[in-house]
Amino acid sequence: MTPHLLHLMRHGAPEGAGRLLGRTDAAATAEGIASCADQVEGLEVNAIVSSDLLRARASAEAAASALGRPATIDPRWRELDFGAWDGLPATAVDADALGRFWRDPDANPPPGGERWSTLVARVSEALAALPDGPVLIVTHAGAMRAAIAALCGMDQRALWAIDLPYAALLTLRVWPGDPPSAQIVALRP
Repeated sequence: MTPHLLHLMRHGAPEGAGRLLGRTDAAATAEGIASCADQVEGLEVNAIVSSDLLRARASAEAAASALGRPATIDPRWRELDFGAWDGLPATAVDADALGRFWRDPDANPPPGGERWSTLVARVSEALAALPDGPVLIVTHAGAMRAAIAALCGMDQRALWAIDLPYAALLTLRVWPGDPPSAQIVALRP
């Protein structure tokens, strides 16, 4: 089993940052898109995959242009669906309900939203479908944390402690297997 690198990059800063953006299809700012292109400079990848949401797609297109490779779209890399909270600033959501969600997002999903375990399951499917070799995924903070959970077995508390600002690039060394495993190699904020 030969390990390979998996690069997970959070999309550039979206218009209207500071809101719970799950399925809300907010565009990325020009500065956010440029930050993503800068992050991938010198990166060697065999493939680029992106969430289908506009903020990730535009960031992936900039990265693809910088790397001279095409980007493919996979909606399994979407952010967690925040249901009734989607698109709202955190201050507009009941503080107790939001606190319960952050403590245990599987037991306390947003009203009409997605459970954490559902996000981890769909990201795990997307991971299994990746081509061999180094791959760049342009996605969202929740999907990045779901990938870390699936590959590294980290629990919720540890995942929330990982700061993933816009355009952050996280590199994992992945060992194939059933299930695969990984270690965090680098994080460039």
